Amino acid sequence: MTAIAAALGAGVAVGVILIALGIRGYTGGNRPALWQRARLLPRRLAIGGACGVAVALLTGWPVAGLLAAGLGTVLPGVLRRHRQQRRAVTQVEAIAGWAEMLRDTMAGAAGLESALVATASSAPLAIRAEVQQLAVSLTSQRIGPALRNFAERVADPTCDLVVAALLMAAEHQGRQLGELLGALAAAAREEAAMRLHVEAERARVRGDLQIIVVTVVGFMAVLLLVDRPYYTPYDSPVGQLVLAAIAGVFIGAFALLLRLAGSAAPQRLMMSSPGERS
Repeated sequence: MTAIAAALGAGVAVGVILIALGIRGYTGGNRPALWQRARLLPRRLAIGGACGVAVALLTGWPVAGLLAAGLGTVLPGVLRRHRQQRRAVTQVEAIAGWAEMLRDTMAGAAGLESALVATASSAPLAIRAEVQQLAVSLTSQRIGPALRNFAERVADPTCDLVVAALLMAAEHQGRQLGELLGALAAAAREEAAMRLHVEAERARVRGDLQIIVVTVVGFMAVLLLVDRPYYTPYDSPVGQLVLAAIAGVFIGAFALLLRLAGSAAPQRLMMSSPGERS
């Protein structure tokens, strides 16, 4: 029974992940993200399998075990994505501050490379490590590849705009770089403010979602412990089919709420293949 529940739970978990990737429109273009998901997959499957086995043994219901396995596999990724969205807002604000810092430093620096190195120690904390790595790479690389690698490490559309401006200035001797950096910084701050507003609205939906999930699951758990005979009709095969239908409705509503609470990642301007990085 335990082995069968674990195998079924793992299968359902893999199916849920593949369906989620299909719904999100994954086409294989973002290979770093795919590798990261593949790296986390065994741990998520282990968590989902453990949840599925525990619930199946506690209730004796295969459907409940499968549902717990799927939720245990998907929920860590959902929570992780929400943390990434919050970090992205902080990163956009940091990029705006760094662009302003570069604009001000350019006035007294000997050149663009000197300005980039000068901002390494005082760059905003959210991107300071990447800026410091950029400063180090300038000692052994040309400015073009160094900036492109920096953009890949930060992996943000707003950073791509700043790096594109810096590349144009480095390769074509742009004379209006200070004004352009100032305009990009202002645009980045407006984008950060917009993202904060949107994130606040979505946080309300996520709060409602958490209340719903905790209330439903908590009520079912308490009733299972206090009044187990109440669930006797679900012990039969027909009862399991009914439970599966109820679970399907719950999962559908859960997926719709997640869609409202989530956001699609903005398209980046600079996406280089591994062969282009040098």
